[in-house]
Amino acid sequence: MRVAVIGAGPSGLVTLKYLKTAHHFFPGKPVEAVLFESESAVGGTFAQRTYEDAELVSSRFLTSFSDFRAHENDPDFLSTERFVQYLNDYCDYFNLWPEINLSTKVVAVERRPGGGHIIHYRKADDVNSEILTYECDAVAVCTGLHVVPNIPNLPGVDNIPVVKHSSEFKKREEFGRDKTVVILGSGETGIDIAHLAVTSPTKRVVLTHRDGFLGAPKVIPNPVWFPIFGRKSDPERKELPVDVSWQAPLFDSMYLHPLIRDTLFTWNVYDWGVKASNWLVSGTVAGIDQWVGGISKERYHVSKLFFNKGAPKALPYISAPYRPTNPGVIERIRRSILQAPVDKVEGDRTIELAPWPTHVDASGTIYFKNNGRPEYSRMQDLGPTKPDVLIFATGYRQEFPFFQNQGGDRYPVPSSTDVRSIWSRADPTVGFIGFVRPGYGAIPPLAELQAQLWLLNLMAPERTANLRDDDDHHFRLRSAQNSRINYGVDHETYAYQLALDIGSAPSLWDAVKAGWSASRYQSNLWYRIPIIWAAGAQLNCKFRLKGPYLWDGAAHVLGGELWQTISRRHGLFGNLLLVVIPITLLGIFSLFLYLVGLVLLLLKVVTWPITAPFRRSNRSAVRLEEGRKYRKIES
Repeated sequence: MRVAVIGAGPSGLVTLKYLKTAHHFFPGKPVEAVLFESESAVGGTFAQRTYEDAELVSSRFLTSFSDFRAHENDPDFLSTERFVQYLNDYCDYFNLWPEINLSTKVVAVERRPGGGHIIHYRKADDVNSEILTYECDAVAVCTGLHVVPNIPNLPGVDNIPVVKHSSEFKKREEFGRDKTVVILGSGETGIDIAHLAVTSPTKRVVLTHRDGFLGAPKVIPNPVWFPIFGRKSDPERKELPVDVSWQAPLFDSMYLHPLIRDTLFTWNVYDWGVKASNWLVSGTVAGIDQWVGGISKERYHVSKLFFNKGAPKALPYISAPYRPTNPGVIERIRRSILQAPVDKVEGDRTIELAPWPTHVDASGTIYFKNNGRPEYSRMQDLGPTKPDVLIFATGYRQEFPFFQNQGGDRYPVPSSTDVRSIWSRADPTVGFIGFVRPGYGAIPPLAELQAQLWLLNLMAPERTANLRDDDDHHFRLRSAQNSRINYGVDHETYAYQLALDIGSAPSLWDAVKAGWSASRYQSNLWYRIPIIWAAGAQLNCKFRLKGPYLWDGAAHVLGGELWQTISRRHGLFGNLLLVVIPITLLGIFSLFLYLVGLVLLLLKVVTWPITAPFRRSNRSAVRLEEGRKYRKIES
């Protein structure tokens, strides 16, 4: 089998690695795989569309691939530069370089007569170079979600001196000195750039939004109990990243009753938990210390949202003008009992939040929509805004210009896939790896699981023939129909569903066996593996304990490096709100429903001998009546 991989970001590299090592997991000859990358280096958006001081919003525990971990001395959140180095090290470790063609642009992908595909490619930096071809049986599209800039229409934008998309922004010096900077878009990139601007020698920084954002912490908050007595937070305490701490998989994804799984019950539990946690530590449900720019009531539900993990460092500058200075009685009581530390800003620096702009006039003054919120009134009071620099932090759109659809079956696109957002049943030889976005999580580990499932389908299609479409809806975010981003998933649920499909989701007994077996080499693994199986995040190493991609090192990574995701949980948030309460609530309801189902089954078994004669007599009566009707027809 020959397979082409397009794109050398994390998704493309992990797909190439599994293709290259497929013969270790499946019988038969090795797969011949070739990767095409238009840029001169691997890393994708992390190498080409990054900027000063950028770091990942997902932790190294979650983001690292299952069998190649980040360094032990790496920080919890890698810089984009360090992550690109990690990806280069990944290529070194698995000897992927011979299959990688850098500075090579795929200009066309067409169907080969009789089946398969033909890849047309050339040197990326020479449009006149010879176009070569590569014939293959399957194509993995790994070009990513962040390639083609999305630039919405803004009338009069040409009247602003400097206008660029965030993909073009690299360094603080691009803001200039004593300039007014306006950023369009309050996603993670927009807020990152706003923070860079407000901590640079700019005159004014304005951040615009359409319908707010949900500022979420990257690490578990470290609130102070009874600060009224002068207690302070411990600056030396190393808090755990949230993306590996707020999961309770035992009854969240693994043993959740189907009647609960297929409703919003679980979502509602976490929605309540997020809002309650925000209020308990900061007095506002909009986000921790987020006093402006909250999401509208109609949209504010965790089943519909992408958490903005870049917000905490910018929120002190955004919330400063809106934070209550004379709180009411209830807020005073709350603050005296529990309060997350609020970072102080230097001087009077602020990031002014504004509604989405409507237009720019001939003088270069930008005007904002009246959204009826406090930020609009404040912007009116502050007077005209005349930006010197405007940055579109408005995301990207998906395009696949290389697909040739003339005279044959059209190639699928990610929105037309119908098997776990990876491939279309009509054409399983075209896989889209890395085209989902978790509400809270990371794309690279999901891409690893997607690559595993797609490869399994190529090598042993009989093992994936029974994948059910009705298993899809419970892991998808409930985005509005008119939403630009409609490919959101819940990381934990989606990862577990892929593991079930692959046949690599371990049971309790599997976890116990793996821990006991590994304890011969590390004595504490006999209890660590079952604990992290039940109460730890759905980390990809869990899904290497069994199944077609079984890896001997999985138990040691889980019980070693990843044991921190259990041992570093502390206090109210780390244990009670994020683990104990969800497991208890979901567990009680699931066990109750399983018990009801068992009772009904036992009743059916017990009453079967009693009701059987009636059923037989009923069937006899039906047959007798059918016989009479038949004789009437004959006569």
